[in-house]
Amino acid sequence: MRRAAICACALAILSGGAGRAAAQDAPKPIGRFVVDVRGTIPRFPSSNDALAASRGVQTTELPGSGFGIDLGAHLYLFKWKAVTFGAGGQLTLGRSHSSAGSTADGFARRAVTEHFRAIAPQLSLNFGSAAGWSYLSGGVGPGVWSLVPDGNAALASDDERLTVYNYGGGARWFLNHHVAFSVDVRFYAINPGTPELGRPGGPRTTLLIIGGGISIK
Repeated sequence: MRRAAICACALAILSGGAGRAAAQDAPKPIGRFVVDVRGTIPRFPSSNDALAASRGVQTTELPGSGFGIDLGAHLYLFKWKAVTFGAGGQLTLGRSHSSAGSTADGFARRAVTEHFRAIAPQLSLNFGSAAGWSYLSGGVGPGVWSLVPDGNAALASDDERLTVYNYGGGARWFLNHHVAFSVDVRFYAINPGTPELGRPGGPRTTLLIIGGGISIK
């Protein structure tokens, strides 16, 4: 709950900032399309016993936060009052890796590599003008979440296509007519996986992914 509250406050600040940027210039409408390229920090779980059990690893071997990239494209369809409605899609790739070592109580800890991949159409509500705007958006699509000790073969659960719901928001501040600095804060709600080989399925989990980069229109 604390993480969600912090993100909500951040989005409110971003929305206000984008709105002020738009107000400083003539209120030109948002353009027809935008393409996003952002580096991201996916906040993978680092102490989820159910996740560890589903992959046959120890909780202390979970890699935790990592790095990734988001690629997106959006079309802006029409405006109604202060809201511009958009539709598009987003590809999300994330990776994290933990090194081999020993735990505090002397047990060996294996190196583990974690990947998350998701692609989904999105609908968006946009507020602002061509100089900068904030948005709220969401979508649903397939995703794959793998968690494999280095040197081991991937399990079926590491290749299973899971339904992933994403929702969040952000803002774009245009430095000129075509290039903007952009930020995005997004939650990915991942459906549970299928049990296999006597192990439980992966748990229902929500990942937080924070990104920053450029937008081009």
